[in-house]
Amino acid sequence: MSIRFHSEGGAGEVTGSKHVLSIDGARCLIDCGAFQGRREEAEEKNRALVPDPESISSVILTHAHFDHCGMLPLLAKRGYKGNIYATPATRDLAGVVMMDSAAIQARDAEYLGKQAAKKGSKFEWKPLYDEEDAIKATGQFVTVSYNRPMPIGDGIKVELYDAGHILGSAMAYTHARDRSGREVTIAFTGDLGRKNKPIIRDPAILPAMDYMVLEATYGDRRHESADDALDKLAAIVNQAVARGGRIVIPAFAIERTQELVYYFHMLVDQKRIPEIPIWVDSPMAINATSIFQIHPECYDAETHEAFIRHHENPFGFNSLHFSASVQDSKRLNDYKGPVIIISADGMCEAGRIQHHLIHMISDPNSTILIVGYMAANTLGRRIRDREKEVRIHGEVFKVRAAIEEINAFSAHADYQESWDWMASLDLTKLKKVFLVHGETAGLAHMEKFLLEKGVKEVQIVKARERYEL
Repeated sequence: MSIRFHSEGGAGEVTGSKHVLSIDGARCLIDCGAFQGRREEAEEKNRALVPDPESISSVILTHAHFDHCGMLPLLAKRGYKGNIYATPATRDLAGVVMMDSAAIQARDAEYLGKQAAKKGSKFEWKPLYDEEDAIKATGQFVTVSYNRPMPIGDGIKVELYDAGHILGSAMAYTHARDRSGREVTIAFTGDLGRKNKPIIRDPAILPAMDYMVLEATYGDRRHESADDALDKLAAIVNQAVARGGRIVIPAFAIERTQELVYYFHMLVDQKRIPEIPIWVDSPMAINATSIFQIHPECYDAETHEAFIRHHENPFGFNSLHFSASVQDSKRLNDYKGPVIIISADGMCEAGRIQHHLIHMISDPNSTILIVGYMAANTLGRRIRDREKEVRIHGEVFKVRAAIEEINAFSAHADYQESWDWMASLDLTKLKKVFLVHGETAGLAHMEKFLLEKGVKEVQIVKARERYEL
């Protein structure tokens, strides 16, 4: 038995998670995510797709974020014909994410082709996959509800537990048995969520395990409290309204957008902010929000109490608007007066958010509100780091807008929250924790922190390294 971490997302960087569990020749791939970062680097790493598709026996998808599901269509395109196991909500959301990615690649190919033609040069770039590949991958999903043990191959059984990260997110508790009869349990946390987040439930308690594969996105950072975050969100909105400015929020279309809508709904109901227009400007976010509405089985008790029991829609109120068309999106850039625009991509690397930033980043009356993790070398990271100038669509812009940041909205547990969750488990048989999905400083701090807490062995994994179990 062994685990290999097949991408930098599993070893030393955040995004692009791909882990392979091998038992007597059977190989189970846990997540098949896209790497996100510099365009050229992302292109190279995503096109490589290290695991051999024909050697994979089964796939487990922990959740529907692009850095965990984004390369499943390429896996199917290159020959994988087996099952992809996920929760019902993850299956629905992943279908939206994969189709959106295919559509974006097609548009990029068309745009780059036109640009090359203008310059009289040859255009050779091709999308990694298209809509047909995304449809093919979606057709290979087998849905598994939480807490339902499922045999997925010779010697491998998986049970999915709520990870509390996004709608439908799961931890994959795997039970492996080799030909000699030796039994080992491995818990893959995927992206571990946080307690007391809106809409979704807290991370579940897992049975005892021999090994744990744990993310360390916030391995050296702590989050603000949710109450402080709401106060800060209200203050930022009221300050922007007072100066007649616009607020643009880069947010992932899945989870973060719906969470922000939920919070704005609460603040408007409580009259803590005025009823200014709030626009969700992302076709994928609109589609994802409709999926959130049809999966109330994933909601926590507070959401049921606040909205469902009173027959209210958590994701709809008078001042909320959805911008589906390109024309609507363009009109938002000409908006006069206070307005809130929530738009994807969450790291500002693609999508409509870039066009809004072009129009607002140099306006001192505008506010750019950072509400999530920004990976190294992304436009979002450069804005978060308050660089004086940034390049968007090849043009340099002065950063004159107010840059605000609220850490409490992160869907990832910080290092203390990760330990608080671990401390609630039975760790008596835990042999080792493998740390993945983190930057160098975060991984190092998390390793030291867990060892100080009494964890027997902690391994910061290396890309493509095999670790025997």
